[in-house]
Amino acid sequence: MLKDEDIALFRATVKGVKPLVQNNVVLPKLNHVKRKAEMRAVRETQDTLFFFSDEYEPLLSEESAVKYLRENEDAYLLKQLRRGDFSPQIFLDLHGLTKQEAKTELAALIQACEKEHIYCAGVMTGYGTYTLKRQIPRWLVQHPRVRALHQAPKQWGGDAAILVLLDV
Repeated sequence: MLKDEDIALFRATVKGVKPLVQNNVVLPKLNHVKRKAEMRAVRETQDTLFFFSDEYEPLLSEESAVKYLRENEDAYLLKQLRRGDFSPQIFLDLHGLTKQEAKTELAALIQACEKEHIYCAGVMTGYGTYTLKRQIPRWLVQHPRVRALHQAPKQWGGDAAILVLLDV
């Protein structure tokens, strides 16, 4: 409890002071949290797009089925992908998209797989002008999360699709 002389000293010190009027509105923190979450999503997408260079030319065979196996991975993974032992848990259909739109969607697919702990994804490239069919594997082999990819078996899209095995 305060002494009477301390209270008197305080009152003498603040004598003549004008009280502050609070007329500011304090915004709820939800807006800041939501904005930060949106900024983080944009940043993650940009970070994932960073892996996809259009100039990189991996050693992929153009004549045979599309296939890739990351270094230090078991070669049996490719055989399992080819046979359809892995069922894609998520599909991405890129029909009718431009290269830039397809790149963005592919980055979003990999992010979704990371967040949801999905290890096998299917990417429908279609036939069309073969632009996406040729470019998608070139982008995928650049990403550090991609363990292996192979042309999908008939039940998952055949020549017009790719199965991707991810490290999540």
